Amino acid sequence: MSASSKLPPFDPADPLGIDDLLEPEDLAIRDTVRSWAADRVLPYVAEWYEKGELPGIRELARELGSIGALGMSLSGYGCAGASAVQYGLACLELEAADSGIRSLVSVQGSLAMYAIHRFGSEEQKQTWLPRMAAGEVIGCFGLTEPDHGSDPASMRTYAKRDGGDWVLSGRKMWITNGSVAGVAVVWAQTDDGIRGFVVPTDSPGFSAPEINHKWSLRASVTSELVLDEVRLPADAVLPEVVGLKGPLSCLSHARYGIVWGAMGAARSCLEAAVDYAKTREQFGRPIGGFQLTQAKLADMAVELHKGILLAHHLGRRMDAGRLRPEQVSFGKLNNVREAIEICRTSRTILGANGISLEYPVMRHATNLESVLTYEGTVEMHQLVLGKALTGLDAFR
Repeated sequence: MSASSKLPPFDPADPLGIDDLLEPEDLAIRDTVRSWAADRVLPYVAEWYEKGELPGIRELARELGSIGALGMSLSGYGCAGASAVQYGLACLELEAADSGIRSLVSVQGSLAMYAIHRFGSEEQKQTWLPRMAAGEVIGCFGLTEPDHGSDPASMRTYAKRDGGDWVLSGRKMWITNGSVAGVAVVWAQTDDGIRGFVVPTDSPGFSAPEINHKWSLRASVTSELVLDEVRLPADAVLPEVVGLKGPLSCLSHARYGIVWGAMGAARSCLEAAVDYAKTREQFGRPIGGFQLTQAKLADMAVELHKGILLAHHLGRRMDAGRLRPEQVSFGKLNNVREAIEICRTSRTILGANGISLEYPVMRHATNLESVLTYEGTVEMHQLVLGKALTGLDAFR
């Protein structure tokens, strides 16, 4: 028997055999999230996107909690305690449905819950994390401001002491989950440096007007946070961190999910392009039989699966406690950039149909325009890597 006859068949959906790197539990979690998304998101998301709404978000959050997708890489307090790779696989499947759904999960788990889990008091953890893990309470994360995005050190939101209380004033912008959140983790300047605060959203002076007229992440709740002399008790502050390392470590955790998630959007577009190319006929035969179309499909497949391998590598490093922030920047910079290119190339294969919501391509492409710049713009990640490569700081 020849060596070639023992080889497994080529799988167009997994051309590099990356699934061989996964454990049965990894595959089970991936399949659970994929099945949930196929049942609860894909049949409806085009309509949600067209209307610019995410109806039933609280019910969706409870369902995501029931399958262990909220704060899933955290341990204790009702969290699943999954591996970083398993969390990444979930992000990929969620974003293959829609970036807005992955953003809901990322902000809940990797930003709001992560901040409380890592920097909060035991009382804060016990009060919020079990309910957030179950999806009973939705969280949001307030860092970006109307005039300060890539430069969070210049934030204007301020918390001052008043007797035994804190009084918090300022505005935050582009906040996912803001108007449906029950709790907000808000970062503010204080006399002691930047601090994080756990803010119940029913606090007097807190409001979260929704941001409308978006052309990206339309199936997602995006809000402004307005803090008008919000009075908080002394124990509202996150006690275990002072300075920018607090919010930046949360962002690094969320960016890791994006490294995987962007590949989900890219996979969805490539699958749509392959299916279309095999059935769309021009000049008497399917367009997938033409050399230029096959070249596009091959190049997209190469970049997609390279990106998944990169995400998997970073996940293993995170599980081993060896993942550096610069490496997360490497992943986000590459994978989001390549995902956008895959979406745009897929759109060319679909021709005019590429702009129709009957197909997922244009929806993913416009969503990724937000993913490209949130939680670190292209330029910021380039400068992070540039500094790591040269030892020279070019940020200022």
